[in-house]
Amino acid sequence: MSQNGAVRIFVVGDEPVIVLTLAAMLKQSSFSVEPFTNCSDALHRAIKASPDLLITDVALSHLSGVDLAIQMKRHCPDCKILLFSGRASTAGLLDTYRAYGNEFNLLSKPIHPLDRLQGIRGLATI
Repeated sequence: MSQNGAVRIFVVGDEPVIVLTLAAMLKQSSFSVEPFTNCSDALHRAIKASPDLLITDVALSHLSGVDLAIQMKRHCPDCKILLFSGRASTAGLLDTYRAYGNEFNLLSKPIHPLDRLQGIRGLATI
């Protein structure tokens, strides 16, 4: 939680417009949000201020969203993870990671913004 008691969310993605749009939508819903277009920046920030929820695309240019999630869980074990993917093959990939004890939530793209917000709210209140 942030200092004001709001759920702290990190949004990570390669596309600044998408990251900033999602961050703005979440801020309007009273979440404390930090947007990142660089995985390393998100990980370094997490060491200083652990997020309650990481939202990331599976397909990132320098590191997969799943690998980012694994590293984030290593530094912030209580952080919940929400992955987005437009690829059908991602579900099988997540099954492989679950076999190793990693539990991540997945929303498939495209997704309506209100459905996305509902999924995020559900995770943020668990």
